[in-house]
Amino acid sequence: MQAKIEEFQDIIPTGGTCMASGKITEEGLKVGFMYREEPEDEFDTGWRFYSGTEDDEYVENPDNISIYDVNTIANYDRAIVAMLKKPIGSEWERVEGTNRFQLLEEE
Repeated sequence: MQAKIEEFQDIIPTGGTCMASGKITEEGLKVGFMYREEPEDEFDTGWRFYSGTEDDEYVENPDNISIYDVNTIANYDRAIVAMLKKPIGSEWERVEGTNRFQLLEEE
């Protein structure tokens, strides 16, 4: 069940900002892939959240990726909360059918 904005809770106080795909915030898909890069400003956490179903054309359209408070994404998918202290440069993929993420190793 997708969270409604009026039902959002403060799961992560002062969580900072992140970028997320409309597949999560508009279509209600769970986070399937996330990574953390160097923050762009003092508010940015560096986290980028995707469902894992986005193709290149979708991601390249700026209308499909927006800036959100991390708390907003946590309300859509609470499984990310345990991951938020992971280091910059790490990439994570959801273990299918679970609320766990596995580290993606660099090739």
